[in-house]
Amino acid sequence: MSPYATIVRMTARPLWWDASTPTDRPSLTDDATVDVCIVGAGFTGLWSAYYLLRSDPSLSVLVVEAEHAGYGASGRNGGWVSALYPTPPEVLAKAHGDAAARAQYAALRDSVAEVGRVVDAEAINCGFRHGGTVVVARSRAQLTRAKEEVAHSEHWSLGTSLLKQDAAVERLCATGTLGATYNPHCARVQPRRLVDGVADAVERLGGRIVEHTRVTSIEPGMAHTTGGPIIRAGSIIRATEAWSSHLPGSTRAVAPVYSLIVATEPLAADWWKRIGLARAETFSEHRHVIVYGQRTSDDRLVFGGRGAPYHFRSGIRPEFDEDPRVFETLKSSLRQMFPVLDDVRFTHSWGGALGIPRDWQPSVGYDTATGLGWSGGYVGDGVALSNLGGRTVAELVTGQRTELSKLPWVQHNSRRWEPEPLRWLGINAGLQVASWADREERVTRRPATLGRVLSFLTGH
Repeated sequence: MSPYATIVRMTARPLWWDASTPTDRPSLTDDATVDVCIVGAGFTGLWSAYYLLRSDPSLSVLVVEAEHAGYGASGRNGGWVSALYPTPPEVLAKAHGDAAARAQYAALRDSVAEVGRVVDAEAINCGFRHGGTVVVARSRAQLTRAKEEVAHSEHWSLGTSLLKQDAAVERLCATGTLGATYNPHCARVQPRRLVDGVADAVERLGGRIVEHTRVTSIEPGMAHTTGGPIIRAGSIIRATEAWSSHLPGSTRAVAPVYSLIVATEPLAADWWKRIGLARAETFSEHRHVIVYGQRTSDDRLVFGGRGAPYHFRSGIRPEFDEDPRVFETLKSSLRQMFPVLDDVRFTHSWGGALGIPRDWQPSVGYDTATGLGWSGGYVGDGVALSNLGGRTVAELVTGQRTELSKLPWVQHNSRRWEPEPLRWLGINAGLQVASWADREERVTRRPATLGRVLSFLTGH
């Protein structure tokens, strides 16, 4: 038996769920006819319902969830409400012009503040703290990338600044820190509580949420469910993110890739004096393998990252939420950053799937002829981006257009992923190259030549 088997069985549940008191909602037992049917009760579906009902209280809105609200990435993520966008502004500018690219990024910055506004307006107790994000550079190669990012940010007015060594260590006391970047457009949040709060707000506005009801197919005017009930609606919105790959007609729209997370026990004040994050900043590192962390409202360290493999044929299964090898790598990385954690107990470890389009470009859209719409493909940056998606869905469905409806991601159609086994080979090659690139930099202390290979594989 694996030495980690007992640990995984004890802790393979998101920390966020322990502090959540969700409503137990019934399943759909009879056919339903509504104005708008939204498939998926994660952030995208709930924000869409919220803004639709805010825009037009007369609408009948039904949100249909296969498990329970927040079961997917919305209730499992690292709790970053960030203005990060997976498509570089120069890529958007090439297709849509400089002004449109800047508008897309400005809308994301506004979305961080908008989430905070709704949290206040709806009295959602989710630990929202707008402390920005600090990304440390712990090698010369990483510091070079940090400086390049700041220059890029200055050109596009993204708000990222360079912190010299002393200022960086004052914010985050990671070993070997040479400097850092800081961006103010990020907030920490307890994501499951945010899900619960938005779901409750939707119901207060008159929306209906049903759980344990799996939609098996969507067509104009109709959604079919496993249990037999049929939903008829003038508009049907697909808000299924990674699970879109399991719906007929969108099986190659996104690739579900897993991100895994670990969490420590609550840490005493003396520990935090040796770690930092006094302003509730989120944090990361300028490495190639994506990592992310936060100090929670109950003073735990939550730390996550990529590294789990893509599973053949877009596999999404509960057992994939647990990868002892990745969990141990995350713990080891965190202890290397903060040796003070050597004797700290890790209480939770979990994972979940996020959705990646082939061109790494999120999109939102609506076809007025068929009444079918969608928002998704967030590449792990979905907490704030789903809010923007929900607001945009509401505009597209109701016809009450603003500048949001003109952003570059609206009606964008990504090309489909390659069929298997090419998809499996390509994605896992990219994950492996990222790991090799970090290893190359540790050995050579220079920017990795493999970084160019990684850019080719990811398309940017």
